[in-house]
Amino acid sequence: MNKIILVDKPAGWTSFDVVAKIRGTLRAQFEIQNSKLKIKTSKRFRVGHAGTLDPFATGLLIILVDEATKEQDRFMKLDKEYIASMCLGSVSTTGDPEGVITKNEKPKTNNPDRYQIEEALDQFLGEIEQTPPAFSAIKVNGERAYKLARAGEKVEIKPRKTTIHELEIINYEFPRLTIRVRCSSGTYIRTLAEDIGAALGCGAYLTELRRTKIGDLDITNSKTIEQVIQEL
Repeated sequence: MNKIILVDKPAGWTSFDVVAKIRGTLRAQFEIQNSKLKIKTSKRFRVGHAGTLDPFATGLLIILVDEATKEQDRFMKLDKEYIASMCLGSVSTTGDPEGVITKNEKPKTNNPDRYQIEEALDQFLGEIEQTPPAFSAIKVNGERAYKLARAGEKVEIKPRKTTIHELEIINYEFPRLTIRVRCSSGTYIRTLAEDIGAALGCGAYLTELRRTKIGDLDITNSKTIEQVIQEL
């Protein structure tokens, strides 16, 4: 049962939802097998993931079972690749579609052209500083930042360094901009979208996010949750 499972996480599921589904399925199968053999056991399956995806996001999620959970840190430190879509000219309280959306009524730049966008993207290549979003799983004084933010408390998170290796425009038709991002572990794409909007002078928030690679592991080698459950 020492497995490394590549799941294509659907929108609407939390990373923990995927873990719980797989753990529950393994447990049920184990109990059925032992019942047939008339064996009693209290075995617990260790199941975890190597890198959270927000509920609205889709794509590659590494699930680790039993002994494979020992490799979590190695996978967590690998570079990531994403396809990210954002809406220019508006902002969100959470940096994504789950927050309160407000249109920028007085943008410094209206309908930026492709050249302006390429110039803005160039500013974020290489090592940069990011301030992670308040609605994140980072712990602040022992509490998850998103829990404090949802409770209406002020959340202060220090900026941290991250590296953007590649930024490529996939498609652009104002206000929708889609880019490919290859970055180091710990990069917040929601924050990157907001920072790009600020650099353009019009604001932006993330509308869609799909993780396509973790290190050399590719989304093309992943399976849906339904496929994984059938094959366990």
